[in-house]
Amino acid sequence: MWRFLTDRSGNFGILLAILLVPVIGAAGLALDYSNAISIKAKIQGAADAAALAAVAESSAGVKQAFAMSGDGEVSVGANDAVTFFKAQFESDTDFKLDQIFAKVVKKDGRLYSVLDYQATVATTLSRILGKDLIRVAGQAIVEYQTEVYRDFFLLLDNTPSMGVGATPVDVAKMVANTPDDCAFACHIVKNGVEDMGSYYNLAKALGVTTRINVVAQAAAALMDTAKDSRKSSNQYRMGVYTFGEKAEDTKLLEVVAPTADLSKAKSKAAKIELMSIPKQGYDNDQQTDFDRAFTQIADKMGAAGTGLTASSPEKVLFFVSDGVGDSYKPASCTKKLTGGRCQEPIDTQYCDLLKSKGYRIAVLYTTYLPLPTNNWYNKWIAPFQNEIPERMKACASPGLFFEVSPSEGISEAMTTLFKKIVNTPLLTG
Repeated sequence: MWRFLTDRSGNFGILLAILLVPVIGAAGLALDYSNAISIKAKIQGAADAAALAAVAESSAGVKQAFAMSGDGEVSVGANDAVTFFKAQFESDTDFKLDQIFAKVVKKDGRLYSVLDYQATVATTLSRILGKDLIRVAGQAIVEYQTEVYRDFFLLLDNTPSMGVGATPVDVAKMVANTPDDCAFACHIVKNGVEDMGSYYNLAKALGVTTRINVVAQAAAALMDTAKDSRKSSNQYRMGVYTFGEKAEDTKLLEVVAPTADLSKAKSKAAKIELMSIPKQGYDNDQQTDFDRAFTQIADKMGAAGTGLTASSPEKVLFFVSDGVGDSYKPASCTKKLTGGRCQEPIDTQYCDLLKSKGYRIAVLYTTYLPLPTNNWYNKWIAPFQNEIPERMKACASPGLFFEVSPSEGISEAMTTLFKKIVNTPLLTG
């Protein structure tokens, strides 16, 4: 018996038999867990795709979210996520889905799509160790920025200087057809009666396009661009303002109050007229008061919002002008005075004040064309001609300045500026 117990021959086979089960089990676990990880990656990819599909641009969930007046759950989006997720594994037998939970929520102007899942993967060799299943779980989260709400306030310079011909050809035609070689189409209205012999009506008879005509057409066309760009009917509101209807009462004229009815805004913008004067030289031509216009438009705009909700829209001032101020400003004019008359490039301190309050300012500078045959221009404007575009650019928010000569497309320039604004990512933090 002692010899039997102390005999070591044949131990390898016995030990091998004893160790074979855990070795195979361990190898099986490695293979099965590797397989489970691979399957989880496949499921995770499907979950990511489903969460993304639920808030895709053209999805029913996004449409429902846009139609919601406030925050809340988007049931259609959640259902779509589950349906999309399941559809990717209709014939897949590598695993079993145990739980699926999807949720789409609109909060603070963003959509959050979340999909959680749990699944079980059957094992093979691991069953030797009594492990028949491996559980896998994961989560997919997608954040989608919904529309940014913005109120646009178009401040359009319609003062007498905007009655100049829109192109060099138009300027030459006016000069050639006026006894005093005048390039300006002065709009004379006295005591409410239109002077049919004024240069404004002469320009119409000659087929001359003035700068204010082009600006009005461009403002109207911009409404179509805004309508095509918005994701919901109340995403953008447009208000249109000019420097006044007549020189006798130069105060901000509200052509149309801020409205989401962009067809209405288009119709009214197209009818903008040049400010009228009762006679040439009235009030020493002091009708282009940028300081007053900026101060008054601020009262109309109200507090700047975050843009995340319709009740807290961003406020954007869209300013279109040739950049030359002409007003009674005896105390703080930046150029030489004629009595109290101040002719100067725009005073940017008023722009800076608006920007400090959170407003964004987009500036479309319609190049002030030199008028070498005009004595007034040569004496008063030519000395600071080069400063005009510099001041206008300084007035604008970063990246929102555009200069266009009257012979180019003002409408296209306004559209370009608008798209730069609406395509700029919203800073929320």
